[in-house]
Amino acid sequence: MIVKTVRDNIFNTDVRHIVFAINKEGYNDVGFSGKVSSKIWPELSDFGCHEIGDVFSKEVDGRLYHALVCHSLKEGWPEDQAETIRECFDKIPADGEVIASVAIGTGLIGVVSGSDFRQIVCGMHDSNQEIILYTGYNLDEILDCYNEEKKNTKRKVRRNQSR
Repeated sequence: MIVKTVRDNIFNTDVRHIVFAINKEGYNDVGFSGKVSSKIWPELSDFGCHEIGDVFSKEVDGRLYHALVCHSLKEGWPEDQAETIRECFDKIPADGEVIASVAIGTGLIGVVSGSDFRQIVCGMHDSNQEIILYTGYNLDEILDCYNEEKKNTKRKVRRNQSR
């Protein structure tokens, strides 16, 4: 569940767990994952192929960085991004600690490859984790987005069932 939003550089957080997205092809040398690979986790820049839904963690200087494999450079984002994100967040071994996450999918690579931030917000909010989202939106805006997307999803399901 998203419990708070913060407008700041996530590297300034006091939270021990930092979450971000990587691609399944393992080329993570641009965007936020590129910053992490250049500053903290060099192996990420050429990480090798992995499956959508995989989660990798690395501890550096008392912080745990969690890389979620949630999109492909070749195939884009999965159809059910909300479910993919929820499953990834729920795999993070945070043991009840709060998690800080970047606004996954909002960078150039995410947008170009078909991310849907509304679905991503739903996946984060439906997760069992307590998440502080580093974004330009306030918490009310995020919750409005979540509630609106949930209503739209229910309408889509009803339309498909009536066919």
